[in-house]
Amino acid sequence: MALWFTAFFLAPALIIVAYSFMARGTYVGVAREFSLEAYRLLADRAFVGITLRTLRIAAVTTVITLIVALPCGYYMARSKRQGLLLLLIIIPFWTNFLVRIFAWMNILSRDGLFNEALLRLGLVGEPVQFMFTQGAVVLVLVYMYLPYAILPLFASIDKFDFSLLEAARDLGASKLSAFARILLPNIRGGLATAVLFTFIPTFGAYVVPILVGGRSSYMLGNMVADQFLSARNWPRASAISLVITLATLAGVMLTMSVRRRDAARLAEARAVGDGGADGSGVGACAGGGAR
Repeated sequence: MALWFTAFFLAPALIIVAYSFMARGTYVGVAREFSLEAYRLLADRAFVGITLRTLRIAAVTTVITLIVALPCGYYMARSKRQGLLLLLIIIPFWTNFLVRIFAWMNILSRDGLFNEALLRLGLVGEPVQFMFTQGAVVLVLVYMYLPYAILPLFASIDKFDFSLLEAARDLGASKLSAFARILLPNIRGGLATAVLFTFIPTFGAYVVPILVGGRSSYMLGNMVADQFLSARNWPRASAISLVITLATLAGVMLTMSVRRRDAARLAEARAVGDGGADGSGVGACAGGGAR
């Protein structure tokens, strides 16, 4: 396993880091001399604008995905047909990624399903431009990564003790208050994983923005591809890739930190429960018997 990770993860990452500190080659590749020119270019106004656009699209996509995935995961955890629902969530993975994107392109086109429905209902007088907008990019990205958010949320909610929600309702809490103050804190690990599985691939998305969004939705992933394939500026492409990698690493570290805190809280709660069972629980029973 160590050899596998070294060969297919660590070594390519080190090559990217090394290339980012080299000079641009005359025609292609890199010149083996130290240079910070690639990082100076990262302060360019255009790059900052593309980075902010990428962050905005990734953040909006992640928030919408969580809003949709949370009730789905909750319903699946409470359902008696979990196997069937899991199958329905996994079915999209059986279809090629590009095929699903082309299907959405047909749906969102000027003569697609959305425009046809709006025209027949008389809601619009002419076809609406859905394609090549940031809204279309967000919609398709939400569809693509929704299963990645539903599955970890379902796994966390399925382990939750729902009697705690009933106890909160008996003590006067509303449904929304019990959900926010009891359920959400206990599934933080699943929420962190869902955010990680959605934000990181969206932050580095390449195919969806270029096919569905066009130039108005140009993102960092498209910039990396253009720097490698068109501009032939490998050091700058490596520097941008390193930025995306560091953002990914920060997300992973945050998720691991949340999981460690949750594990520590669970261990502490179990220790308190064991202590109560050994001492305080007996005292409570004795007090109750005396009364």
